[in-house]
Amino acid sequence: MDLSDVPLFALADRRLAWVDARQSLLARNIANADTPHWQSQDLKPFAAALTQASVQLARTDPAHLAPASATGGFGQSAQVAEKAPDGNSVAIDKELAKIADTDAAHDLATNLTKKYLGLVRTAIGR
Repeated sequence: MDLSDVPLFALADRRLAWVDARQSLLARNIANADTPHWQSQDLKPFAAALTQASVQLARTDPAHLAPASATGGFGQSAQVAEKAPDGNSVAIDKELAKIADTDAAHDLATNLTKKYLGLVRTAIGR
C-alpha cells in the first residue's frame, strides 16, 4: 500500500513541505536582520497552496456558502513593513512569532499523521 495515495497523507506531506520552506525563509530573514536593505519575506498562506493540490471543500447543501478561492502556491509574498534607518524591514519579534506558528503547524501535521497511522494499524490488526 502506497501511503501517498491516501489523500490525508498526501495533504500532510504537502503541509510539511510548506512548513519546511517557510521555516527556511524565516530563518533567512532572521539571519539577515542586520543586513542593510534586506526585505522581510514570507510564504503565501498554506490555504492558497491547497488550490494547487486540487483539494476542494465539498458543498453538501446548496444553501452553504461557497469556499473563498485562493490563488498561488508556495510562492513568496513581499511584506510591507516598517523599515529601519538602513532600509532593513526584519522585525525579530514578528519573525519569532511566525516561527512559533510554523512549529505548531508542523506538530499538528505530524500528530495527525501519527494518529491516522495508528487507526490504519488498528484496522489491519497490528
